[in-house]
Amino acid sequence: MRILGLDFGSRTVGVAVSDPLGITAQPVEIVRRKSENKLRQTLARIEELAKEYQAERFVLGLPKNMNNTLGERAEKSLEFKAMLERRTGLPVVMWDERLTTVAANRAMMEGGVRREDRGRYVDALAAVLILQGYLDSLGAEKTADAEE
Repeated sequence: MRILGLDFGSRTVGVAVSDPLGITAQPVEIVRRKSENKLRQTLARIEELAKEYQAERFVLGLPKNMNNTLGERAEKSLEFKAMLERRTGLPVVMWDERLTTVAANRAMMEGGVRREDRGRYVDALAAVLILQGYLDSLGAEKTADAEE
């Protein structure tokens, strides 16, 4: 069982994949596009990755505002979710991604990644954080079920 994690941005989509056991997330790539509205090639590439990794679902970051409301970026993510489900036939789980990009940048700073290099990796690392948060929640559910 593999799951793809996605960090959907205005010009990029960071992609991460779970290990077959659904325990850890690893970065895969960053899908780039020239314009925010040019999504056909982006969707095609994500569909290819889903087939390559035999993914059974996607986890897509939902960029909520700090007050828990949905803004313009969240609405665009929900539109992307609908397009992705139509194109691949796979379910898409929305996952609260507040502060994942901040956490990704902080991790790279602490890891000594130079500022000019961070932009090349931040979206893939944010996708890892989104997917890992989801995987951790699944693990917590399994643990709670086992204790009952």
